Amino acid sequence: MTNLPRHFSAMARNNRWSNHVLLRACANLDSVAFTATRTSFFPSIAATLSHNHFVDLYYIDALEEGGRGERVYDDEIVFAHASELAPLQKAADERLIAFCDRLSDDDTERTVVTDRGHKGQFPERIDDLLAHLFQHQIHHRGQAHAMLAGTDVKPPQLDEFFLTFERDPEIRRMGLA
Repeated sequence: MTNLPRHFSAMARNNRWSNHVLLRACANLDSVAFTATRTSFFPSIAATLSHNHFVDLYYIDALEEGGRGERVYDDEIVFAHASELAPLQKAADERLIAFCDRLSDDDTERTVVTDRGHKGQFPERIDDLLAHLFQHQIHHRGQAHAMLAGTDVKPPQLDEFFLTFERDPEIRRMGLA
């Protein structure tokens, strides 16, 4: 495997681990605290992490050429508790890992169509879509992490994935190393 497909596989695994760790911490919040209005781009931890999940589904559908497009958002809800979201996020994360593990160098330059509803359908390179998706996840997880700091639950460490020196032992237990 060359560097770019290997990088995307690693990022997909980091995404899985980060979502798992953050949602596990959020599971210590009751529904009132999880959905409470807070200061950020989205009005709550619940809305932020629910948004991340549905955006994942949208882009994974595009990458897999599933054909749902914006209809993914027809099912969009704000989950009332992290325990409702966690298994669904895990399934999406595992789909993304499987997709990235199948990538070749040629695949990264291939285009897939993103359905933007009334704005039209736009071809996008797979490498660009993956870069965008990972950046989107990191951005909103950071917001949820900051909002979590305003609760009684300590925000988890989310940057101990890539370096052997720092690596959280759970990464190996989850089969992500």
